[in-house]
Amino acid sequence: MRIALFSDVYKPHINGVVNHVGLLKEHFDRWGEQVYLFVPEQDKKTVDENNVIRLPSIPIADTGYHLTVRVDSRCRDILKLMDVIHVHHPFISGSFGLNFSRRYDVPLVFTSHTRYDLYVQQHLPLVPDTLSDTALHAFFHRFSQRCSAIIAPSQSAAEVMQTWGIQGRVAVIPNGIELGQFQSPEHEATRTEFRIPANAVVGVYVGRISQEKAVDRLLGIFSALKEEIPALHLLLVGGGPSLDYCRQLARSSGMEGRVTFTGPISYERIGGVLAVADFFVSASVSEVHPLTFIEAAAAGLPSIGIDSPGVADVILDEETGFLTDNNDLSFGLRIMKMAQDAQLRRDMGCAARKHSQRFSAHHNAREVLGLYQSLQEQ
Repeated sequence: MRIALFSDVYKPHINGVVNHVGLLKEHFDRWGEQVYLFVPEQDKKTVDENNVIRLPSIPIADTGYHLTVRVDSRCRDILKLMDVIHVHHPFISGSFGLNFSRRYDVPLVFTSHTRYDLYVQQHLPLVPDTLSDTALHAFFHRFSQRCSAIIAPSQSAAEVMQTWGIQGRVAVIPNGIELGQFQSPEHEATRTEFRIPANAVVGVYVGRISQEKAVDRLLGIFSALKEEIPALHLLLVGGGPSLDYCRQLARSSGMEGRVTFTGPISYERIGGVLAVADFFVSASVSEVHPLTFIEAAAAGLPSIGIDSPGVADVILDEETGFLTDNNDLSFGLRIMKMAQDAQLRRDMGCAARKHSQRFSAHHNAREVLGLYQSLQEQ
């Protein structure tokens, strides 16, 4: 098949969407499909793999992200030959994808990777909730009507999307990872290189250090437990706009020596970094299908997360980890139980690794390709 993928962000950025889109393209290429990936140009020196097309773009303030401004004639000539266009963001690249889908009568597929309802509330705080909800509902109602199919990475994500006014065909296809990269990492990190005591009980968070990921809340909960569990240590892996704030918060809450910030780490190294931890932990409720939980499970780590859409789809409560109520007391009690019981961690870690098998990138790509093929048959 001839496949066009659109994304608002790609390498060298590190996040779940970048990893997912890259794995899709990698598998499609391997199977002999003709696939093109259209992404914003960020650095003219960037060397990309075959058929990754950087579109002219402008920087968005100081975020490190770029806004695509146009698609040239060469790209239009490619797009008119495609069998399917698959967009991974609804607004910028989604608008381009929608435009070319209609112009060339090509089926349009959209994967929702984000809780856009929560992002609207957090990033437009001066807009009344009723107005932001109404605008979101109107946009997705109209956008979904023009899509041939919409992919939800989890069942609970599909249910959330229904509240946005989504209409039409919705396929639940969990995103996947390359399991071997986490089950048997090529190079395992050590606690020494992160200055973590050998006898520490380490909870690790991997991801964007930003407001919507609630890393500040995680720091507050670990700070409240530091006297109760002297060996407890928090490892925060990743960068983001709230990194400096969280470092300052750690100092002011007396967490120095009990928390380690790694800053951004390449995706290829994450499996090895997870090897230094005892369990995975996140206080985010903005997920739709959190790959970091799956990566941790593949690495043999149990997880603790809040019972919310996305997270509840990847943790089997009291089997592969703990789902907590959305309050600090419930969260803190589960961290205490996990930190104080080594046998529990081992048992849950084994169950988590076994459960992770259903989230392979190979399976995800096969399901997505099957969806494309079904659209061709209509």
